[in-house]
Amino acid sequence: MKRGGGCGAQSVRVISSSSIASGEDETMTDTTSAAAPSSWSARLTPAHWRVLTAAFFGWVFDGYETYALITVIGPAMVALLPAPERGHIHAAAGLAIAITLLGWAAGGTVGGIAADYVGRKRMLLISVVGYSLFTGLTAFSTSVGMLVAFRFLTGLFLGSEWSTGNSLLAETWPNEARPKGAGFLQSGFGFGAFLAAAVWYLLRPLGPDAWRAMFLVGVLPGFLVLFLRRRIDDSEAWARAVREKRWAVTENSGRLSQSARPFTLFQLFADPEGRRRTVLACLMSISTTMGWWGIATWIPGFVGGFAAHHGLHGPYWASVAGLVYTAGAVVGYLVSGFLADWMGRRRYLVFLFVGGLVMTPAVYLWSHSLATLLFASWLNGFWTLGAFSWYAIYLPELFATNVRGTASAFVFNASRFIAFLGPLMAGELIGALGGLAHVALAFSVIYVIGLIVAPFMPETKGQPLPQ
Repeated sequence: MKRGGGCGAQSVRVISSSSIASGEDETMTDTTSAAAPSSWSARLTPAHWRVLTAAFFGWVFDGYETYALITVIGPAMVALLPAPERGHIHAAAGLAIAITLLGWAAGGTVGGIAADYVGRKRMLLISVVGYSLFTGLTAFSTSVGMLVAFRFLTGLFLGSEWSTGNSLLAETWPNEARPKGAGFLQSGFGFGAFLAAAVWYLLRPLGPDAWRAMFLVGVLPGFLVLFLRRRIDDSEAWARAVREKRWAVTENSGRLSQSARPFTLFQLFADPEGRRRTVLACLMSISTTMGWWGIATWIPGFVGGFAAHHGLHGPYWASVAGLVYTAGAVVGYLVSGFLADWMGRRRYLVFLFVGGLVMTPAVYLWSHSLATLLFASWLNGFWTLGAFSWYAIYLPELFATNVRGTASAFVFNASRFIAFLGPLMAGELIGALGGLAHVALAFSVIYVIGLIVAPFMPETKGQPLPQ
């Protein structure tokens, strides 16, 4: 079966070394079969689930590491800033988050390109080891400058983990199961963020240095490498594309006749349809990413301030809000593949951006009791953090195997070169505009960009990956 012209579909067959040793047939089935079974999971084998498990847990700890910074940035700044400078704590916190995003953008873009040249599995190993190491070192920061430096280095490796794991899953799972698997994979970030909120809930009573313990927990994913090295194999679809010199960009691209492989990032923008899809997807990515970092990341602090204003213990309710928010995100991730297959890709994108636009005033303007505010925070998590699921489901369907890692990483990470301004500007504007609510409402206009762009994207529901 072919999807469009010029990129002939290929069967994807990956057999793990462990299954060979045991005599167990765990062959991954053809991802482009025309006759999909009645159940989306009917063709999944243990080998498929191992790929999901490996990518999922890598993304769990990405989520943990990211949300850990958001959760403990206040106590960390109090501990590291000299007393006379603590009046600038919001600006310093915004800087630390922004620098993490900047490192994520740079490292993620480079890592995605590398995954198209050295393989998905190898880059996954490098990414997990790198962010585990620098997360642990963050715990030993003695100044704001040192913490910011470690955040940048951590971000370099955080960014490259997602695109490699997501490409590996997309290229090995059957077509009818792939969107659901991508949603399950993306839920790892929500589970990781929930884990960070739960760990902070337990560690917070330990005192002013509890934030350091949060980062020490982030060393644990390094042990995931032991599983990755032995239990999964690389993508045969990627290996075959390289072996057969298939340098297509989309399903509408002709196969290049040159034997020397072009540089994937240049190739992505040289192809007219590849360029159009990349630019439009980047606009949606800016909308998604800046909306989250500039608006939703402040929700725990906003809930804590609301509770304190009403005579309750602010830090406690801030940690509860973090748990509630991330619980909503987990639900959004888990159902994303089913919703995307039911609605179609473009309608699902519109659904996400409308939700983000509406849920911002629901939290910051329309909620007048703590119970209502917590429920609105749950819904906000479903839409604003759950919205990141479209990357995992949709991006692999837009680009051919040759450039899939590069394109996914570029769209997912390059927007952070702009989105990192979100927390930086928000931190500066909180005082100028009179509080978090005014800043969040101003930033929510960013979701309109996604709403405008989504209808111009191609519909890929039910179609096999371009090869």
